[in-house]
Amino acid sequence: MNTIAVVLQKPEQLVLSRLALTPPGDDDVVVDIEWSGISTGTERLFYSGRMPSFPGMGYPLVPGYESVGRIASAGGSASARVGERVFVPGARCYGEVRGLFGGAASRLVVPASRALAIDEKLGEQGVLLALAATAYHAIHAEGARQPDLIVGHGVLGRLLARLALLSGGPAVVWERNPTRAEGGTRYRVLDPSEDTRNDYNAIYDVSGDPTILDSLISRLAPCGEIVLAGFYEEPLHFNFPPAFLREARIRVAAEWRPEDLVAVKQLVESGRLSLDGLITHREEAQNATEAYRTAFNDPTCLKMVLDWRSCS
Repeated sequence: MNTIAVVLQKPEQLVLSRLALTPPGDDDVVVDIEWSGISTGTERLFYSGRMPSFPGMGYPLVPGYESVGRIASAGGSASARVGERVFVPGARCYGEVRGLFGGAASRLVVPASRALAIDEKLGEQGVLLALAATAYHAIHAEGARQPDLIVGHGVLGRLLARLALLSGGPAVVWERNPTRAEGGTRYRVLDPSEDTRNDYNAIYDVSGDPTILDSLISRLAPCGEIVLAGFYEEPLHFNFPPAFLREARIRVAAEWRPEDLVAVKQLVESGRLSLDGLITHREEAQNATEAYRTAFNDPTCLKMVLDWRSCS
């Protein structure tokens, strides 16, 4: 059994390759992928070669952790699941080619427990569940404060804002790029220069800017909290006295967990959390090289989706 996969042979060298798949076991399912999303965070760092030291890091690798497909076959313990449409957060089924995170391929072999059944009607929007779970995990960590300022209006920032509204928001969102400032629904999107507040209790940063801490600390209320909910390729630093005077708190939001994924799936399928307007670009998987360039370089691209349905 084999698959067609996006392979990063080395930084900035991306190809589509046919790879042999690890044979499925009794607890595995084989998923024919319909759509996968391109991450402008971690995948951009893999592509550019700027990813900090990361467990399992190395090339060649298959990226991607936002895949939706249908279970084509299954081991005996999961045979009843054949035909389900599922979300798959990546795979490690390519032999010597690393799966980091391994979801950008036409067919995957994964443990049945990693294939989350989703509503048929969700379709390509299912690729957004990983980012929705990331936002949910940040907001619902034990003792977390709800955001009253979100920095960055990409997909993750928009999902944080939508979840904040469900918890009694609204939050304010900062965005410097005018092309990204549009699309806010029931919350305000401002350029930081337009905002005079310096009494925010919880600031969630998804900008990825490693130099931003000092400006965020200056906007905190006493004992306010900054949540680092994005990913940073360089060390973060800040001046201590302003943080000391405010008794500032800094929290890192870790990777989502399975229970976060289940929670956002329920919110989406119940209609409480909308994923509309977040997928802006689509390409056939055969055009993956161009799709990755667009995803990483076009500021109008919030989420690029690869369509694998014509690959075999």
